[in-house]
Amino acid sequence: MQAHPHDAVAAEPSGDVPVNPATGRLIFGWLLVGLPLAYGVITTLSRVGQLFG
Repeated sequence: MQAHPHDAVAAEPSGDVPVNPATGRLIFGWLLVGLPLAYGVITTLSRVGQLFG
């Protein structure tokens, strides 16, 4: 009789959280897009405030 994969018991985490190398690239990508976007939004809102203020 062979054991099925769904019969296996999952091991408990040891407390160490593995870091996926793609996580750093994802954060870098969001910063690369998000910082100029935030600058543009802030600049636009300040100019709109001058226009209507």
